[in-house]
Amino acid sequence: MTDNEDQAAGVAGLLLAAGGGRRLGGRPKALLEHRGRPLVEHAVAALRAAGCTRVHVVLGARAEDVRARAVLDGCVLVDNPDWERGMGSSLRAGLASLAGSGARAALVSLVDQPGIGPEAMARVRAGHRADASLASAAYAGVRGHPVLLGAAHWAGVAATATGDRGARAYLREHEAEIELVECGDVARPYDIDTEADLRHLE
Repeated sequence: MTDNEDQAAGVAGLLLAAGGGRRLGGRPKALLEHRGRPLVEHAVAALRAAGCTRVHVVLGARAEDVRARAVLDGCVLVDNPDWERGMGSSLRAGLASLAGSGARAALVSLVDQPGIGPEAMARVRAGHRADASLASAAYAGVRGHPVLLGAAHWAGVAATATGDRGARAYLREHEAEIELVECGDVARPYDIDTEADLRHLE
């Protein structure tokens, strides 16, 4: 295995897919249909196409329905019983699930951003060089998703991830260490949060 292959194998995809879609009438985002398949399947496929051979998916709202309806073969499915407390709880659950897995970094993506595909994910994944690596997609210079968290940062991220802020507070404290990877030419970073946003789905 080459150094590049070894580094790629050390980056696990971490998909946060627990949201209940409160502003979407309580429809779990993981199960929203896009091109005939649930969003969670699209997100997993993008992570795999970007080179993540290990993918952990954090489930919450209607987790059993997601398991029954989505094809997630080969993924590690992580239940977050505290999903209603926000994305921070899902990030903590996901990072905890990676402990002892051999992963040296997590490429964190969100299930409700189908405009971010494998090209952007692969660019950010390539930011992994060591356990201390931090990298983030940027859109016209503004930091967004996905985000690569080297293993040396997981405990710090977990300690500060609360509510819907995810890793935001930790990344703000470590701004100078983050490698920004421009992805505006290959991805569109919209979220599917409201009924109006559903226009992005096909």
